[in-house]
Amino acid sequence: MKSTLAKGFNKVFNRLTITVFLILVQMGWLGLMFLRLANYAIWIYLLFIASAALMCLFIVWRDDNPAYKMGWILLVCLLPVLGVTMYVFFGNKRPSKSLKRKIDVVDRRQNDNLVQEEDLGEIMGTRLLNTVNYIGKRGPYPAWTDTTSRYYALGDDAYPDMLADLEGAEHFIFMEYFIISEGEMWSSIAEVLTRKARAGVDVRLIYDDLGSINTFSWREAARLREEGVKILAFNPLKPFASLVYNNRDHRKILVVDGYIAYSGGFNLADEYINRISRFGHWKDTGIRICGHAVWNFTVMFLKMWNSFRPTEEDYRPFRPHVHHPDEFGSDGIIQPYADSPLDDENIGENVYLEILSQAEDYVYIFTPYLIIDNEMKTSLELAAKRGVDVRIVTPAIPDKKTIFRLTRSYYRPLMKAGVRIYEYTPGFIHAKSYLSDDRIGVVGTINMDYRSLFLHFECGTLLIGCQALYDLKKDCNDVFALSKEIRQKDCRRGFFGLLVDSLLRVLSPLL
Repeated sequence: MKSTLAKGFNKVFNRLTITVFLILVQMGWLGLMFLRLANYAIWIYLLFIASAALMCLFIVWRDDNPAYKMGWILLVCLLPVLGVTMYVFFGNKRPSKSLKRKIDVVDRRQNDNLVQEEDLGEIMGTRLLNTVNYIGKRGPYPAWTDTTSRYYALGDDAYPDMLADLEGAEHFIFMEYFIISEGEMWSSIAEVLTRKARAGVDVRLIYDDLGSINTFSWREAARLREEGVKILAFNPLKPFASLVYNNRDHRKILVVDGYIAYSGGFNLADEYINRISRFGHWKDTGIRICGHAVWNFTVMFLKMWNSFRPTEEDYRPFRPHVHHPDEFGSDGIIQPYADSPLDDENIGENVYLEILSQAEDYVYIFTPYLIIDNEMKTSLELAAKRGVDVRIVTPAIPDKKTIFRLTRSYYRPLMKAGVRIYEYTPGFIHAKSYLSDDRIGVVGTINMDYRSLFLHFECGTLLIGCQALYDLKKDCNDVFALSKEIRQKDCRRGFFGLLVDSLLRVLSPLL
């Protein structure tokens, strides 16, 4: 009985409900203040109109994506009070100064750890080499041979291997995830983490505070700390103390002893391994790598960790060969990379654009959301128009109905150019994967929407000439067979439907 009451209490009085309550209290106080100023309503309204005009000029001046600016300008013009207030709270894509300062300092200090050590010019063509060099210079994340890869078509398949590798950890475990949800998957992982921490293994966990706000309790975090697990909540929610919550840590990284790493679309929650059903069958993809390329993920994690929990400046004790003296196998070229909202380099989108621009035969894409800017839309259409077989798979069962409608609003123009669109009929496809011409692909965390491409901390793994690409291709063909191909007749909308879609398109960067 007590256990049931405690669970009910935790569900009602969790961080999310407390935060919402505090916001409502604050809004109520502001409402009372406005009522007291009712006699000055006309002057206050003119002040808001002037503020809206200045805000529009400021938005135009900002060096942002044009579609992003258009959405905010429309909202500010239509609803001056709400629009200006929302832009102040949510419109600034730049992180808080303290967040940027902390991460930038560590980034600059540790970039010497990320240099291209191998000459890859002799084993790939010039055009593809230019893409690899771009990531190496602008990431900066180098490409590696002497690394093997294993592709997972489902989180269900990766889960037992993750547990086995965690069990084998002898020196350190680094984990960084957007969502942790207490359930079967997390319970089994947490049991291993606490046992390893008690045995002296360096266990560190980063989770996104907003992503896990309603699924990972303070009590669970405290329990783990007592067991010796080191925990960092990224950009924690602090009502009224900070207005900047756009920039979330959406990465999914697991590193074991410096030479084994996992990444992909799946978080640490039961729906990702189909232990529970939320939106039908949950389709996700992932990658396991073993070898030199794991170093990129290790440095990603350590840079994030040391930005907020300064622990070490010398990362060399975490290099792949420190705890694996034998030679690694080799399976093509592997290049894990990160994308950050702290800079002006949109590596996540640019890598996708590079794949599309180089494609000669086909490009297959898995994405849960298709909310694209003009550059991506043009690139997809141009590839299809020049004869490339471009196929995109999105969910048939959505997790967010408004986003699903917005995703579908892009179908018709893409299909008109020759892009083939499929919907995954068994359920929700959460995978973020690209594959082109049997030679290059990406498996990662980067959705085709504004948040992933411009606002979040993300990561991906570029694969060139790897066995994993053939497994990814087989998976693509299996998914096509399970999915419904969308036809032009499926995209018909009445006048009001088109009106709603148009409005959603304009506001898409805000969603």
